[in-house]
Amino acid sequence: MGNSKNPVLLDGKKTSDQLKASIQIKAQTLTSLLGRPPGLAAVLVGNDGASATYVAAKMKACAACGIHSFTVHLPEDIAEEELLQEIEKLNHQEHVDGFIVQLPLPKHISVERVTEAIRPEKDVDCFHPDNVGRLTLGRPRFLPATPGGIITLFNHYHIETEGRHVVVLGRSHIVGLPMTLLLAAPGAGGNATVTVCHSRTQNLEHHMQQADILIAAIGKPAFVQAHHVKPGAVVVDVGITRVPDNTAPRGYRLLGDVDFPKVAPKCSAITPVPGGVGPMTIITLLSNTLEAASRNMNRL
Repeated sequence: MGNSKNPVLLDGKKTSDQLKASIQIKAQTLTSLLGRPPGLAAVLVGNDGASATYVAAKMKACAACGIHSFTVHLPEDIAEEELLQEIEKLNHQEHVDGFIVQLPLPKHISVERVTEAIRPEKDVDCFHPDNVGRLTLGRPRFLPATPGGIITLFNHYHIETEGRHVVVLGRSHIVGLPMTLLLAAPGAGGNATVTVCHSRTQNLEHHMQQADILIAAIGKPAFVQAHHVKPGAVVVDVGITRVPDNTAPRGYRLLGDVDFPKVAPKCSAITPVPGGVGPMTIITLLSNTLEAASRNMNRL
């Protein structure tokens, strides 16, 4: 563990590259047993640049690990019922072990209806109410992608969570709430005391300053400042926002929820943006796909 002047960089890219080797071996074994490679599909609705980038990164990781993948790209104005029909097709395709519907969706489409239309056995993002319920009971079918990736990162760097006070900024169904469930659960990467903060939390700064581990997932660039962080704390930055920047080659730069240059000197460990949580999210998605393929094999 680093100190306040020289924090450990929780490098998700480096860690994910190391973990891909074991995923590749598992994928090869499943390919032999199934007679086909494990399969992951991604549904992409519209032309959101960030979403397209995320999906492309997932497909690239699949290719590197021997997982067959493809994208179903649908128009922005697709009717909700048509999208649900596409989901139903994927539910019944035997070579698709798992699939995701990339969020956010256009405003005219109900995220709840879409999420509940995915077969729980193929819901490798772990968004379906059935899978969330299993997670709540400590009997997960899959790990939620981003929280699961963070726990894997903690275990890789030997970040102790047991008995620690963890403050989670944000209560989203994608990160904040499932993150809380994993951290509070028994076992490695759990047994923590967890405080969940959100837009209605009073004395927010006080809660942040009490955290042994601070996890920021609110989508507000550079929200977390040095005075919010206890000396020696571990800081995990889930946020990633495109901020216009005319000096950058692409016309924008990526910022997390944490003001990294100011906060890092105060931490014992911290994730970068990009290259921190993002690659670990993909690793969990790939692991979930292999788990789904393994379950399919057992049903043969």
